[in-house]
Amino acid sequence: MAKSFFHNKVAVISVGIILIIALMAVFAPFLTPYEAERQDLLSRLKAPGNGHLFGTDELGRDVFARMLYGSRISLLIAIIPTALAVFAGMVMGIVSAYYGKAADLVIMWLADVTLAFPGMLLAMAIMYTFGGSFTSVLISIIIMEWGSIARIVRSVTMSIIENEYVQAARTMGVRKISIIIKHVLPNLMPTLIVLFTLNVPSSILSESALSFLGIGIQPPEVSLGLMVNQSKALLFQMPWLALAPSIMIMILVLVFNYLGDALRDILDPKTKY
Repeated sequence: MAKSFFHNKVAVISVGIILIIALMAVFAPFLTPYEAERQDLLSRLKAPGNGHLFGTDELGRDVFARMLYGSRISLLIAIIPTALAVFAGMVMGIVSAYYGKAADLVIMWLADVTLAFPGMLLAMAIMYTFGGSFTSVLISIIIMEWGSIARIVRSVTMSIIENEYVQAARTMGVRKISIIIKHVLPNLMPTLIVLFTLNVPSSILSESALSFLGIGIQPPEVSLGLMVNQSKALLFQMPWLALAPSIMIMILVLVFNYLGDALRDILDPKTKY
């Protein structure tokens, strides 16, 4: 797998860009002398240059510094809830497929309920209920994503347990939990990895959309979506205030999408790339 990964240029370039952005976000204090919330009213609304790479906003805050610190929140909100949604979907999907009957009926009913609502509408309802905060955004994204993941995992698990080696293990009296750990999970890992990388972009866009609408991340915290929201009033006068975080969002979404597609090609033995 490692050899196939390094032979896939799209995967290597995508991972490289993600690592660069992540390192820039982590080491933001060393890359800029400004703090995300540091105000300088005498330097407000400066154009790019003059010591400010992407200019300053209406409160004199450095846009580049805010973009670096905002990338931290956006990456955390993209990765943590997606990982938790994949884990929840994996557990629910395996239980639904392997134990069947009542468990299958209840879990798939719950998945259908979450999938019946438009994702953003469901997230907005959760945000209005619990208020705008980091935790609320996490919960809303997990609830939005786990249902579709559980359905895919259920389908893949049902095909895995029909294999002869699984049937043989069941005939020999091997415990269900042992079969799941030794046979089902290893065969599920490629699917879970691809699901994770393909769901990260939707998490980034969901957080950005909620913050743009003013019901996601709230000041004094900063995220890329919140930066776009705060600069929309000056979109035509000073477009760079919105363009900088918007381009960063676009780059993150694209590289994770490309990475997911590349991993799907690498992990699928039927695909030649």
